[in-house]
Amino acid sequence: MEIDIIMLLLVSLNLLEYTSGADVHDPLKNDRSGTEGYFMLVWQNRLYVYSAAAVFVGIWLTLKMTLKREKVDSPGPVKRGLYSTEITQNGKLAEREKIYVTEVKVFFGSQTGTAKGFAQDLAEEVKILGLTAEVIDMKDYDPDENLANECTNTLICVFLLATYTDGQPTQNAQWFCKWLEEASTDFRFGQTYLKGMRYAVFGLGDSVYVSHYNTVSKNVDKWLWMLSGSRVMTRGEGDCNVVKSRNGSVQADFQAWKARFLNCLTALAKGKKSSCGKCTDCTCKNSETHQEELEPILGSQQHNSEEEEFESSSDEETTVDEETAHNSIIDVEDLGNIVNHIKKDKRKEHMVRLPKKEEAREMITPALREALTKQGYRLIGSHSGVKLCRWTKSMLRGRGGCYKHTFYGIESHRCMETTPSLACANKCVFCWRHHTNPVGTEWRWKMDPPEKILQEAVENHQSMIRQFRGVPGVRPERFEEGMAVKHCALSLVGEPIMYPEINAFLKLLHRRHISSFLVTNAQFPEEIRSLEPVTQLYVSVDASTRNSLKKIDRPLFKDFWQRFLDSLRALGEKQQRTVYRLTLVKAWNVDELKAYADLIALGKPDFIEVKGVTYCGDSPASTLTMANVPWHEEVIHFVQELADLLPDYDIASEHKHSNCLLIAHHKFQVEGEWWTWIDYERFQELIHNFKESGGSKTFSARDYMAKTPDWAVFGARGRGFDPADTRFQRKNKTKDISGC
Repeated sequence: MEIDIIMLLLVSLNLLEYTSGADVHDPLKNDRSGTEGYFMLVWQNRLYVYSAAAVFVGIWLTLKMTLKREKVDSPGPVKRGLYSTEITQNGKLAEREKIYVTEVKVFFGSQTGTAKGFAQDLAEEVKILGLTAEVIDMKDYDPDENLANECTNTLICVFLLATYTDGQPTQNAQWFCKWLEEASTDFRFGQTYLKGMRYAVFGLGDSVYVSHYNTVSKNVDKWLWMLSGSRVMTRGEGDCNVVKSRNGSVQADFQAWKARFLNCLTALAKGKKSSCGKCTDCTCKNSETHQEELEPILGSQQHNSEEEEFESSSDEETTVDEETAHNSIIDVEDLGNIVNHIKKDKRKEHMVRLPKKEEAREMITPALREALTKQGYRLIGSHSGVKLCRWTKSMLRGRGGCYKHTFYGIESHRCMETTPSLACANKCVFCWRHHTNPVGTEWRWKMDPPEKILQEAVENHQSMIRQFRGVPGVRPERFEEGMAVKHCALSLVGEPIMYPEINAFLKLLHRRHISSFLVTNAQFPEEIRSLEPVTQLYVSVDASTRNSLKKIDRPLFKDFWQRFLDSLRALGEKQQRTVYRLTLVKAWNVDELKAYADLIALGKPDFIEVKGVTYCGDSPASTLTMANVPWHEEVIHFVQELADLLPDYDIASEHKHSNCLLIAHHKFQVEGEWWTWIDYERFQELIHNFKESGGSKTFSARDYMAKTPDWAVFGARGRGFDPADTRFQRKNKTKDISGC
């Protein structure tokens, strides 16, 4: 090749030499001399000069094209990757097509471990596609140093983010979210700081918290977009509220979103322009961008119907997407027409959906059923359950009863712990079910009849009692007594008073001569007022101020404090036995004595149970530790100080094993002796007369009280332990913390 180039150059030089000497015999040559003669000669032979220059330029261009072609066709090292195309040339491999995706990084912000599990699951699925996948805990990631490095055209970042209390990020994602928020509005970073980043977002939230449902995922999605990140698909939303979850649970929501993401990832890895896996002209990104810009205008319209109560997620495209799918640019002049068109479509859609009544779902999803069954629950129908209390097992063996046995004379081995509603309106930090039960502010599930619930509850309870036949230590007489349920503690889990047929359920209990102990979390005042008479009605008073109640109970209602106070007033209107149940959490609510005294004056309960919080083990859903559990002597000190502020009350009983004390009203003190126990047969007579008279024959708490035995009185030597039983000391074994 080099010889050919030299020959062409020589030809060009000879041609130039020939043209310069073509007219050496011109007559003018003799008349002119020096430089003037030379330029005249060139001018006279300019045609030949132009021709030579043209030949030279042509040869130069030909050489350049030839060298470039040889460079492209020359074999070199081939980088192999997913969906790269290889061809054979001269016995060697050559790559023609670009590698589009090589790696996926999955970031997670998790409090309970759910988002972390989702991240690991997604990473495994990505690896099956032949791509590299990395799971990243946000607490170990420095966005200031590393996030800009994720802006490569072969990487996709996935963010799985849970929303925690009050719409805040989880603890491990707090710094990342704070940094990203500041960066999105900091001019020093610029609006193109994350240009080139491709990302997808999936949020985990609970729609019962309407004001901050999935706010963390929404914000992160917005902040990434503000820094010029590019969505590969619309944001996904998982809902822990089984009533409104599109797929029945947050797990099912994630599985549906994951399937769409993997389809999208496969399309992107093949080099397709689609960014969502749905369309072919890649308009979703622009459409969603305009959706974000239009949200302030369309916000009120998007919340008109129940189905569209929350921001649109990846489960369906909004009307804005449809409008902008044909043209990614919207003129300002057309904006009003588009908004009007959207409003009309929303109205039509709402009118079409209105006549169709959405079928109620079951409260217990398959995932929830599996989780509760592992915890020892016997589930009944679609929303109820029963479980054997540890004190039932203990009293069957003659090892002592629970604090209700000491305070009120309940026979623990004959007590059935159940609930007609597994759902609750709070997410208390000391929840001993670790928040495995569903939550809600109203009943929206399928409803089972009370007859079925009670029948199956008794049958399941008896079935669990039968398992103790022949167990060493079980007393035969107590085993036989245990087969006949005498008491029902409606305190297993959830909020029993939410069940719409709770009054019918209570009537069925009393018809079977089963006493009723119902516990409510003081968020349903009207239901308390309309409640049928029960043997004893409890209200959980976990804090005495608005801020501490919000911090400890984490209620779902926005007006939780007003509901709380109204519930206490409603309790004060009851004529039967009423109880305040105080749970002491050290460093949280033990310094509010005066406020507790004010609440007691509001509801005027017959009794006040003060119990140290029970530590139920580590839970990502709570920051509670053993340091928050008060010693029994600390509980006694608190109760004594509280009793000093209550002129009509005094300490009546204690149960050291349960770390619990009872404060009773002086009306239950007869001639210097406490009458805190219950005459259960007398109660059944009174409730029967009440029903027969249509409610005209009322009765009060003093009508069915019984004398408290000496061993159960505060200050007794046994500290509340029944001398008829034998104390059993457990050594070097895991403590069973279940029970009422």
